[in-house]
Amino acid sequence: MKITLAAVLVLLAVCSSRAVRLVANKENITKDKLAQERIVGGQVAEKGFAKYQISLQGMYGGHMCGGAIIDNEWVLTACHCVDGYNPEFLRVITGTNVYFQPGATYEVDEFWCHCNYDNPTYHNDIAILHLKTPIVYDDLTQPIALPISPLKDGDEVILTGWGDNVLWGGTPDELHKLYTKFVTYEDCYEIYGGAPMLDVGHICTFTRVGEGSCHGDSGGPLVSNGRLVGLVNWGMPCATGVPDAHCNVYFYLDWIRKVMSQNCRECHCSASNYPFGRNKNGANKY
Repeated sequence: MKITLAAVLVLLAVCSSRAVRLVANKENITKDKLAQERIVGGQVAEKGFAKYQISLQGMYGGHMCGGAIIDNEWVLTACHCVDGYNPEFLRVITGTNVYFQPGATYEVDEFWCHCNYDNPTYHNDIAILHLKTPIVYDDLTQPIALPISPLKDGDEVILTGWGDNVLWGGTPDELHKLYTKFVTYEDCYEIYGGAPMLDVGHICTFTRVGEGSCHGDSGGPLVSNGRLVGLVNWGMPCATGVPDAHCNVYFYLDWIRKVMSQNCRECHCSASNYPFGRNKNGANKY
């Protein structure tokens, strides 16, 4: 399957805080790489299935994006989920499969986006949130380990989130899970016809038509072999038969560790700096 560059560059702006995602003309998609036929995405996750999963919300509730607990004070998500927000207005919901029934709620002290977020467009879409108070671990709330090696072709990847079950559908009450497969950068790049928004800072996943991420899954975790390997970034909404692209957590390990050390002078070029959006060292907000 291959997509022309012109098709990939057709963008759809979403009029909400949930995922800005990519749209292309399906007539430009060939059928030589990926299988067809499927039902729309995943199944309801059992209680405690993804103890590292968080729902990122505003101060008055409402699911915006997903994310993952990596430490009792730190959460990873996508930068496009938080760019331009005042961290004081953000809330991290933990310990639940129903986003409006929090096990616990935590306020955000500060967040950092990658200094080159959206520069080039759709690149470096990762953010790390620091919480005002430490997360209390329990039977439903635990951190997820960071990766120690790159994914291999065909590795199983588990996606969880509260994203739409169908394009422009509503947010489901319960957390959903989807078992999908890693697609190599080379194959994904070929499928997308060399689209400039895809680089080695992304991983791609795919199973079959009708299964994939959608609006509201943004920032959410992808896990393989018990480790956090990706954060939902962008795709062709939704589950149209081409891979979804996610932040490659392994690629950003050094940046993550530098921010968490709180001794990284250059990391502060993309702190929240509300209400001005990205500064001269970053990209303009959506």
